[in-house]
Amino acid sequence: MKYLKEQTEEKIVIQKSEFIGILYPIKNDEDINNSINDAKKRYPKATHYVTAWIRGAKAEYASSNDDGEPARTAGYPALDVLMHHEVTDILIVIIRYFGGIKLGAGGLTRAYRSSCVEVLKKAKFYNKVFASKYEIIFSYNLIDTIEHLLSDNVTYVKKDYLDKVKYEIVFLNNDLSLLDNIKHQIEVKELPKEELYIDL
Repeated sequence: MKYLKEQTEEKIVIQKSEFIGILYPIKNDEDINNSINDAKKRYPKATHYVTAWIRGAKAEYASSNDDGEPARTAGYPALDVLMHHEVTDILIVIIRYFGGIKLGAGGLTRAYRSSCVEVLKKAKFYNKVFASKYEIIFSYNLIDTIEHLLSDNVTYVKKDYLDKVKYEIVFLNNDLSLLDNIKHQIEVKELPKEELYIDL
């Protein structure tokens, strides 16, 4: 599952109606209520505040609210988009300012779906993984070689430059063989497993 890194916002205009999608990271019911209230304060006097959210390690809890739009034309289309993006602990509030042109049920469904899609394109996500970290210690003259060998196959947790260079890394495919050719020139220690956050 993917987790939202930070609050993200995007606006689209369809037939003179403004649709402002705001994504919030959430952990509990209180976060949901606070986030909806935040959206209402930031965009007062809107016509609708449509919501959809997903929570839980396996996205086991989900809900949506049409906020006065015809049933299943607003909240559910947004929720459906979120579900297809394999995200969790996330809330979307879609604020609508009515522009005077009725969109009809099909038009509303497409508009709320599009609003959710557009804000998701802008959002940044991370993964939570339970993984082993490794500490590698080596001399300065090996920095370029090490970084070339590791390339995109690791996530760097920490880099220290003291009398020697020390990196804390996570192998994304648990493939330590990347360093086989130079293992006689470096020191490698496995650190205890822990939950890590890896940017996507």
